[in-house]
Amino acid sequence: MRFMLISDNHDTATGLRLAGIDGVIVHSKEEVANALNKVLQSDDIGIVLITEKLVPLCPDIINDIKLNRKVPLIVEIPDRHVEGRRKDSIIRYVREAIGVKI
Repeated sequence: MRFMLISDNHDTATGLRLAGIDGVIVHSKEEVANALNKVLQSDDIGIVLITEKLVPLCPDIINDIKLNRKVPLIVEIPDRHVEGRRKDSIIRYVREAIGVKI
């Protein structure tokens, strides 16, 4: 199983490419839907990383995958272009995920 990135910016795609994760850069609802459909047709993609700004474009498809399929796992990732994030968002993620107060 391998990772796949669906991103709306080159910075995230480049950074994850350096880590060995292939991806596509999309901007419209149709492009996101097409990328997700290609992922669903592939048997070797186990985890899909998708940037936060793209999730609201296709919530119905993403929710369907999350609720009705075991594979692929959809993981929403932040990038540097998201505005309005609290300063302690990383700490809050850790606290929620493992229950440790930092």
